[in-house]
Amino acid sequence: MPESTDATTIEAMRAFNRFYTDRIGILDRAYLKADYTLAEARIVYEIGTRGQVLAVELVRDLRLDPAYLSRILKKFRERGLVLVAQDPTDGRSQRLCLTDKGRTEFGTLAELSRSQLRQMVAPLGKDEQAALVAAMATITRLIEPQERADAAPILRPHRPGDLGWMIQSQTEFYVGTFGWNGRFEALVSRVAADFLERYDARRDHCWIAERAGIRIGSVIVMDGGNDIAKLRMLYVDGSARGLGLGKLLVEQCVHFARNAGYRQLTLWTNDILHTARHIYVAAGFRLVAEERHTMLGPELNGQTWTLDL
Repeated sequence: MPESTDATTIEAMRAFNRFYTDRIGILDRAYLKADYTLAEARIVYEIGTRGQVLAVELVRDLRLDPAYLSRILKKFRERGLVLVAQDPTDGRSQRLCLTDKGRTEFGTLAELSRSQLRQMVAPLGKDEQAALVAAMATITRLIEPQERADAAPILRPHRPGDLGWMIQSQTEFYVGTFGWNGRFEALVSRVAADFLERYDARRDHCWIAERAGIRIGSVIVMDGGNDIAKLRMLYVDGSARGLGLGKLLVEQCVHFARNAGYRQLTLWTNDILHTARHIYVAAGFRLVAEERHTMLGPELNGQTWTLDL
């Protein structure tokens, strides 16, 4: 990711953190207008939800300092909220559960939290609430390392809106990375429009790569006439590079073009796109033509590659 983009991302995240912590009152001494700090309310929630829990598990899962947790538990015991007993399997561990009074407080805090959020989303329509839920799910998937590690990429056919995403993502990448001009967006827009207007499922296909519901790559095969297919708009998002996704997308194109009865699969690229060119060479494409051009702004070396099927 370019350094400037990374700085923009970080500042946007910091601004969102400030906004949301202010909206839900995390910095207030009395969280949810109750006699609890945020940490205290979270500990009540975890014990209440789990029924019984070891103190060492709370230290690990909530990333708490053991001494800090000990002080909070002492306060809870004095208020009659928590019962603390030695773990029968390990005398060094403390097993925690809520008292009846503690469970009442657990229910009260949960309802206060729900009430706060109801007020927050009350002005939103159903579609806006659905968008909010989807956005929060997206943040979780993108930020949680295990979520990303467990999500394998999948390939699927295009759906309405996918070609628009392809135009936007590729324009932002190539313009931002290589300094290409607005004619690149015009070029890929024409390709996308031509694909959609002339689409024939027997001769044309678009693959969208997704991971955990997020689009991370794409490619098109379309009829170029005279039994020649064209490979267009190959793209892999930066978050998915190194997974072999570009190779997989090109293999799908070759397989489809062969089964559709084309005699050749051809593509046009520029020699500065080294990763893509390596994929084409490995797939058996051969360079058949080159020309210098400035159609995208900087002087580039355009190349035509062909694979006999």
